[in-house]
Amino acid sequence: MSTTVRTKATTRVPMDSTRKTALVGGAFYVITFAASIPALLLLAPVLNHPDYIAGAGADTSVLWGCFLDLVTALAGIGSAVALFSVVKRQHEGFALGFVTSRIVEAVFIVIGVVSLLAIVTLRQAGSAETDSASLVTVGQALVAVRDWTFLLGPTLMAGINALLLGTLMYRSRLVPRIIPTLGLIGAPLLLTSTIATMFGINHLGSVWSTIAVAPIFVWELSLGVYLVVKGFKPSPITAGMGA
Repeated sequence: MSTTVRTKATTRVPMDSTRKTALVGGAFYVITFAASIPALLLLAPVLNHPDYIAGAGADTSVLWGCFLDLVTALAGIGSAVALFSVVKRQHEGFALGFVTSRIVEAVFIVIGVVSLLAIVTLRQAGSAETDSASLVTVGQALVAVRDWTFLLGPTLMAGINALLLGTLMYRSRLVPRIIPTLGLIGAPLLLTSTIATMFGINHLGSVWSTIAVAPIFVWELSLGVYLVVKGFKPSPITAGMGA
């Protein structure tokens, strides 16, 4: 007489909605770093050489840099949209402000990308019909547009983002408080440095700017990594949000 042994299938415990939200939001934050840092290196030829538009050019490098900037812009919006459903439970006004500021930041980034793509187009198509001096002037103007978009977008808005999301994360205790504290410390430093740069008192790359941007860099990177690895800490605002 044969006996049939039935094996019960192993069931996987589903990931709850708050863990998914933390994972997606954190992943978008990590993507912004993975895209924006290489983009700066790839865009160096057009940003650091005033006569790029009239020279041989490294168009492939610039195009990849522009592509990564677009990825950064979209990932920034994605991080805000992903976290909105949770942080709005702490303060909906601040949460909506964070989404808006991320969108504004992305708009500035895209404007900067368009200006650099215009340089590539003019270099490829206009050098034979326009004198070199005119091309260089146009190229410098377009780089100046990109420099201002970088100052008003990833720099100025990063300070505003840190104030809004840092406040939400600090009050809600969704992550260890040391993480948003870095953002809340760095935000006024970065905003002050950026405003000073706008009025010619400071300049990007100075010691002041470097000190101001360091806490924001650590805040955003540590937030992204923590959300990916650990997720949200237990909090009253996440109660009842499980799958």
